[in-house]
Amino acid sequence: MELGALDTATAEAGAAAAAGWHRVCHLDDLELSWGEAALVAGRQIALFRTGPGEVFAVAHEDPATGAHVMARGILGSKGARPTIASPLHKEVYDLETGECFSTPGLMLAAFSSRIVDGFVEVEL
Repeated sequence: MELGALDTATAEAGAAAAAGWHRVCHLDDLELSWGEAALVAGRQIALFRTGPGEVFAVAHEDPATGAHVMARGILGSKGARPTIASPLHKEVYDLETGECFSTPGLMLAAFSSRIVDGFVEVEL
């Protein structure tokens, strides 16, 4: 099916609106060392608060299974790198880059996050 000019313009406008920084929640809504799922611009993400002012955002979808479960993953570290292990098959991913340490070739989408005026924002 071919998109018409209006459909293409609408799709491009939607993509532009989804791109950029999105306010997700107040920092205090996130419990320390616990994951939360959020729907941001139509995309399911998992948020992890690992310190007083540190939040990581990754895709909620497990790359190995396609299940939306990453917010229930197990936080940890590999050396100085913060990690999340899938709650299903325990693949371990770098929270900053999405690299899978346990299964080469798997990649978890990782997103930039920041705290602005006490609110967590994620860049898609």
